[in-house]
Amino acid sequence: TYGRSSGFCIDPIEKKPLNHFYPGSSILSFGTAGCNLACKFCQNWDISKSRNMDRLMDEASPAAIAEAAAQAGAKSVAFTYNDPVIFAEYAMDVADACHARDINTVAVTAGYIHDAPRREFFAKMDAANVDLKAFTDEFYFKLCGAHLQPVLDTLVYLQHETKVWLEITTLLIPGKNDSDQELQAATRWIARELGPDVPLHFSAFHPDHKMVDIAATPPATLTRARQIAIDAGLHYVYTGNVHDERGGSTWCPSCKAPLVLRDWYRIDDYRLRPDGCCPDCGTPVAGRFENFKGAFGPRRIPIAIHRP
Repeated sequence: TYGRSSGFCIDPIEKKPLNHFYPGSSILSFGTAGCNLACKFCQNWDISKSRNMDRLMDEASPAAIAEAAAQAGAKSVAFTYNDPVIFAEYAMDVADACHARDINTVAVTAGYIHDAPRREFFAKMDAANVDLKAFTDEFYFKLCGAHLQPVLDTLVYLQHETKVWLEITTLLIPGKNDSDQELQAATRWIARELGPDVPLHFSAFHPDHKMVDIAATPPATLTRARQIAIDAGLHYVYTGNVHDERGGSTWCPSCKAPLVLRDWYRIDDYRLRPDGCCPDCGTPVAGRFENFKGAFGPRRIPIAIHRP
């Protein structure tokens, strides 16, 4: 898959999802095909499970991708759609080309990777959203063909041994990983082992791939999970794949003032100071911020890169 892609798009950074890494900025997103997990509930199964080279119709060198991002005004490039650890060499070369042009790099990953390649791969990344698919090894083994501990190892490594900005996503599947007990265990672990400032996104499952017999996640489940995480001490907890303005917005952890009001992927109000502090009480908000000059908007723009 080196040099080949299943498609290129310009997205709002919030689609990754990353809510604390230059909010409102645009990001060039691309992936290849295949995956190192076998999730029965995969929401991108047409890409991640593909073994057909026809799926990889777009070709681009690392330099061409960095050039396209610069021409589009994208602040970052994301390795996404399928897990970038399986096209790590390509992703790392793209990252080098991007960094030469002061463009950030983002990995959207399940974090299932051995220690040595983990260190090599994430040394090239500026931010990551890691899927914490559940908090039991049984779930990982039966539904993903994997294990929980390597993912926890990746999360601890990223938070404590790198400068990579980290956010976490959990796809809530009714009856599989959404019990109060499991959510309490997961969020308390995050607060204890990673700290309260790591943003956590709960997203809604829709029936897909090999789990079409399970209903979509009710919005109330995401609201319940968000409250459990807040009660566990996490400062920044979000809901996704549902319309929830409160759950999609950023609030000051101290005075509870609204800081970034979002409606889906649209930013309706941005109140953070350029230094990332609350304008009302001065509390620093965890993340990477700059002087806000307006949001890219909610749209996704497909682009073509047909250069070697």
